[in-house]
Amino acid sequence: MAAPLSAFVDAALARAGGTPPILFVSGAQGIGKSTALSRVIETSPHRLVGMSLDDFYLTRAERAQLSESVHPLSETRGPPGTHDVALLTETLSDLQQGNAPVRVPIFDKRSDDRLPTEDWRALPSRPDAILLEGWMMGVLPDFTSLETPPLNAVEAAPGALAWRRWQEEQLAGPYAALWDRADAFCHFDAPGFDCVLRWRTQQEAQNQGVALADLPEARKDWVRNFIAHYERLTRRMLSGTRREGVVVKVGANRDVA
Repeated sequence: MAAPLSAFVDAALARAGGTPPILFVSGAQGIGKSTALSRVIETSPHRLVGMSLDDFYLTRAERAQLSESVHPLSETRGPPGTHDVALLTETLSDLQQGNAPVRVPIFDKRSDDRLPTEDWRALPSRPDAILLEGWMMGVLPDFTSLETPPLNAVEAAPGALAWRRWQEEQLAGPYAALWDRADAFCHFDAPGFDCVLRWRTQQEAQNQGVALADLPEARKDWVRNFIAHYERLTRRMLSGTRREGVVVKVGANRDVA
C-alpha cells in the first residue's frame, strides 16, 4: 500500500504551487493506512507531515456530554461528531502557513482519552505536504438513509435514529468544511465490510499489546459491537458516496489489487 500512496503524494506535489498541499487518505479500520503512511514519510525525499484523524477525538468527558445532549451512542469514539474538527482545522492552517510551534494531540485508545497537552507531538511547520489519514475521510451526508431500517443491533437501539440524524448533520456541516480543505483524496477500498471485523480484531490485539490468539473473547465481542457503529458509513464509503479521489483496491490480505 505504500507504493500507490507514495505515487499519490508525488503527483500532488507535482501539481502544488507554493503552499503545502493538504492530502486526505481514507480506508476502513485495520486496512493498514497508518502503516503505509508511516513508510511513505520515512522513505520520501520530501518533508512530509502525517497525522491521524483518530488523534483528534473529543476527550472522554466531552463525549460523555454528547451522550446526554444527543444520544448515549454518541459517547463511542469514531463516528462523525466525535472529533474536535475545530482543533484539526486550526492545526492544518498552522502547518500550512508556517505558524510555529505546531503541537498535535495524541489520543490513547487504551484509556479512551486524549493525553495531556504536555504530551502532545511537536510537528515542523510548513512541510512540503500535509497528510491526514482516517477511516471516513471524504464521506458525504445522505439524509435519505434516515428513512431506511437499522443495519445492526447498534442502530436498532432505542432512539438511535436521533444519533444517525446527528451524524448526517455533522457530515453536512463541520466535516464538509473540513473536506473542503483537502487538495486531493486517496481512498483505499476494502473488498467489503466483512473484512473489517477481522482487520479490526487484529488491530485491537496490537492496541492491547497481546497476540491475536490471546485477545480475550470479551474484547473480541467489544470489537464486533464497536465496528457496528461504523458499518453504515463504511459501506457508504465503499459504494462511492464520498469526495472524488484516487481509488486503490485492497485485497483481503491487504495486498494492492
